[in-house]
Amino acid sequence: IDDLDADSLDTVELVMALEEEFGIDIPDDASEKITTVQSAVDFIRSATG
Repeated sequence: IDDLDADSLDTVELVMALEEEFGIDIPDDASEKITTVQSAVDFIRSATG
């Protein structure tokens, strides 16, 4: 996540944490598009309705 200066391992860990916290599945193609905190928020909102 560019906003947080995260590397690829950090991003994987964050995606896993988001999946667990919100009970959602984030496909690989979607996780590659999560590059900012706002894009993560937008994805979570759309996935949780």
